[in-house]
Amino acid sequence: MTGRFAGRTAFVTGGSRGIGKGVAQKFAEEGANVAIIDINEEALRNTAIEFEEQGLEVFTKTANVIDADEVETAMKEVVTAFGSLDILVNNAGVIRDNLLFKMTDSDWQQVMDVHLKGSFNAARAAQKYMVDNKYGRIINTSSTSALGNRGQANYATAKAGLQGLTKTLAIELGKFGITANAVAPGFIETEMTKETAERIGIPFEDLVKANVGTIPVGRSGKPADIANAVAFFADENSSFVNGQVIYVAGGPKD
Repeated sequence: MTGRFAGRTAFVTGGSRGIGKGVAQKFAEEGANVAIIDINEEALRNTAIEFEEQGLEVFTKTANVIDADEVETAMKEVVTAFGSLDILVNNAGVIRDNLLFKMTDSDWQQVMDVHLKGSFNAARAAQKYMVDNKYGRIINTSSTSALGNRGQANYATAKAGLQGLTKTLAIELGKFGITANAVAPGFIETEMTKETAERIGIPFEDLVKANVGTIPVGRSGKPADIANAVAFFADENSSFVNGQVIYVAGGPKD
């Protein structure tokens, strides 16, 4: 297949739904070999079928980013199948929103583990292949919540932490031809934001409308909006863009 990412292999965590799925589709459409890991077996199956119906191939494997061995095994299989691992997109995430006084230890730890430990596990596993190849693109999924958001002490902390991880990876790995950057989405219409609407007890359409009212471009975001930003960072021509965080939110963020 021809395309901007022809011959490259992209590995997307949490790629069976929402933003991750949109990112995986973007890479597949532009010629990359695409691998997705996720803990949601049913969603993985459905995504593989959907891609196949569009004439797009995808490698899928059930794996939990919290388990370093599972991540390393999946990556080894991907490299065996495709010959390289060029692009890593750390997208796997969960929300356990609550006000601080209601937040449990489990609410806190689960969010830290998936977002931070999961991204660390995947980056550590991927860099070995990237260093050997003297080429790599690591893109982490942060959020506008990194700037602070009511009811998200855990999520905001994790997303801010990912920005620190991103900048450190950029410093450590740059000399090996590897860049590390982060995309920080604003309000994006996904299964996760639908779950937020359900949690706070309002129709999803009302949540969308309320958010659109605060967005300068006057619309909500879609997974494709994030995929376009990820693809920019992943592009071979973006080799001098390193350690950056781009807010994809329909307007400026502090």
